[in-house]
Amino acid sequence: MGDAAGGAADRGAAGRDAEPDPVAEAGEAAARLRERYDELRGIEGRIADLGRERVEAAADTYRRAHRVLDEYEEDAVGSGDFEAYVRFEGEFANAVDVDDDALAADAFAAADEAVDKKRLSERDFEAAREALEPAGEYVDLLADRDEALDDYRIARRDAREAKKRLAARLDELREVAAMADADLDADVDRLREPVETYNEAVRESFDEFYKSASAREAFSFLDRADATPFVDVDVPPTDLADYVAEYEAGKEPLPTLLKYADYSNSKLEHYVDDPGALRTAVAVHRTYIERLDGEPLTLDWPPAAGDELAYEIDELIPLVSRVADDDTVATLRAVRDLARDDEYERLRRAAEVRDALDDPELELVRTGAVDDRVREAERTLEIAEDVLAETER
Repeated sequence: MGDAAGGAADRGAAGRDAEPDPVAEAGEAAARLRERYDELRGIEGRIADLGRERVEAAADTYRRAHRVLDEYEEDAVGSGDFEAYVRFEGEFANAVDVDDDALAADAFAAADEAVDKKRLSERDFEAAREALEPAGEYVDLLADRDEALDDYRIARRDAREAKKRLAARLDELREVAAMADADLDADVDRLREPVETYNEAVRESFDEFYKSASAREAFSFLDRADATPFVDVDVPPTDLADYVAEYEAGKEPLPTLLKYADYSNSKLEHYVDDPGALRTAVAVHRTYIERLDGEPLTLDWPPAAGDELAYEIDELIPLVSRVADDDTVATLRAVRDLARDDEYERLRRAAEVRDALDDPELELVRTGAVDDRVREAERTLEIAEDVLAETER
């Protein structure tokens, strides 16, 4: 036994049409990855043309020059600290000392000339910074490369994740396509209504049985149910079953035993011979007792194939007859008769597909568009895989 009829969530309003489309996402992610890869390659190409080591050397020289300017500007200007002035002149000259064929060599020479004076002013420092600006291009170029590399890595990660989601969506679409044989116009209510009627009735019947039958009768029923094919029940824990079988309190209904377990010892002595035994056996298994219900006696929705369902009901009828009235058993027999009907498999298949798919997917089946969606997803997945392979570093 499993989920009862009517238990499927209403996924229509919040279906796949309200979610991002993995097919479109994967295509867009692949396009972004291609763009980021091309941008990175372009910047790296510029650096390679100039010479990576030469670009990095120019950037390092630019940074060193600015550090010296920033460090000494306050102390080396005017007639202030002469020692600071001397140190500045030496350190700055060393900082901008590059070969004549180095990148931005003229800029470094101009900066050195701007501060090669016996007395320095703030304007001289400003002039040196202005002279260094052409060399700043190489700092910016390396920064652009680093940013482009980060963007590429993010785009590649996003493309991989989008490809995984697309692959999962493609599997779903193929499953939907495999359900295109269902007759979605079939009158599924003809099957749903008796199953729902039976399930509701057997739940109520078991609840009444649970409240009124002795604990011994209830456990005897559960033992019988456990031996019945297709019925999945939790048998009583051994110590609880032994208590119910051996003590007089086992003649009381299970809800009564739970109520007793809440009594004080002095009050409980008026109802049972051994209060300690009841507390030990019943109180620790309260959760088990409270969770007992008729769900294992219900029919699955969507129901099983015809022969399987008919056999399942044949096994259920003697068991259900112990707790339910004749009308409930008659409804169960009616479902069995329907399972043997020539129309059953068509109805069951329609019910199965309707339960498995949300509204947008059902629409794909109804309109016959699912095969086109499968092909589109396959093409996009192939593109995503190609782009990931072609942009690997």
